[in-house]
Amino acid sequence: MSSEREAKVPSKSYVEPAPMPSSVPHVDELGVTSAPLKSASFFLGEYCKPYNEDFMLCKAENRDPEHCLKEGRKVTRCAQDLIAKVRSTCLKEFDAHWQCLENNNQEFYLCRKEERVFNNCVFEKLKLKKDIPGSPEGKPQIHEKTWPIYGAIQK
Repeated sequence: MSSEREAKVPSKSYVEPAPMPSSVPHVDELGVTSAPLKSASFFLGEYCKPYNEDFMLCKAENRDPEHCLKEGRKVTRCAQDLIAKVRSTCLKEFDAHWQCLENNNQEFYLCRKEERVFNNCVFEKLKLKKDIPGSPEGKPQIHEKTWPIYGAIQK
């Protein structure tokens, strides 16, 4: 015998009633979903490396979330800055890549063609580099290969 229970879904979003402390500066959210973040992720890692390292060192120092709010805000501001630069210089290429990721279950290997165009735009216009962590040394990175092993299953 199983019991059945009616689902209770709140009709409106939860809003935290307590304001942030005045010691923590306000930062707006990035305003992008997971696909654009994943599309720009390797460039975000390179561009915001000093802020990310400060944040991770702070987190290693103290596990209290409040302790590292300022460092977290710096990471968010850096990400906002890069997303704005990418949108202003490579909007068409960026949109094509993240929409491909969105439509292909966030799988990079299905979007290599769009990724190559997006990477070239960022390399040329923003002068950023792309190093994928954990890639074998002395071998070309996956985005530099002309004939990657993986491809779309259906054509």
